[in-house]
Amino acid sequence: MHHILAQVAAEFESLEANLRQSFRVLAQGRPRGDVTELEGVSIASLGAAFQMFNAAFLNQPVATRDELEARIICAAALFQERRLPWAFWICEDWLTRSVRRILVATCREFGLQIAAEMPGMLAESLRVPKRAMPPLNIVRASDDTAMEDFRTIGSACFHVPPAWFREVFDDWMPWREFACWVAYRGETPVATAATVVSGGVIGLYNVATMPQERGNGYAEAIIRHAIATASRDSGLQRVILQSTASGERLYKRLGFREVSRLVVFNSSGAD
Repeated sequence: MHHILAQVAAEFESLEANLRQSFRVLAQGRPRGDVTELEGVSIASLGAAFQMFNAAFLNQPVATRDELEARIICAAALFQERRLPWAFWICEDWLTRSVRRILVATCREFGLQIAAEMPGMLAESLRVPKRAMPPLNIVRASDDTAMEDFRTIGSACFHVPPAWFREVFDDWMPWREFACWVAYRGETPVATAATVVSGGVIGLYNVATMPQERGNGYAEAIIRHAIATASRDSGLQRVILQSTASGERLYKRLGFREVSRLVVFNSSGAD
């Protein structure tokens, strides 16, 4: 039993640590960026208009309501000083069951409104494909054209203003450890994915397919390409992600299983 519990803890901690590192990678070196470790809270903020990327995370267990309130107050004070809207990304496995029950109500008391709930998923490796992948040209976004295509697809699929998405995924992305990929059907950009290697796992992010191009296997193709490249370069097989509702079925088919849940709160109540 002890071995099983330790394995479960390691799974959620790998997922959560990679998520935090992905935000650190995006935040580091920016004029308004802030990467700070506080008591019980990690800050990885881009200083961006898109508040989801001015982020706070738990970095230690929370056993009581008082502890939860202290973490919220600590993070809120930093962002209020910087006059930034912000988001609190909370992995439920940091919380005891009693704290989980009062999480939403407690956050609401501090002006934090729930913005998203996502299963955190893990695969030891991807299952062998059951069908041939569609013929696509999949490239690393290492020039202005590919990065603009990456941003255009992400903005459309995640319903984010283009200027906000451009601020996060800027022209310095090719030099960051956040590997962005774009899939093209002929000359048409159709899908994106990104990876961050950290904490002994490959983190999969920004999986998106243009609405009119869905149902053709493009997401699976770019996922497999991005992960195969990261695996070849790092020697790792284990992959983690945070799933949207629309993507969960695909991820399960690829071999992912839920190992935790993430709840995201925003300070302004806007997505």
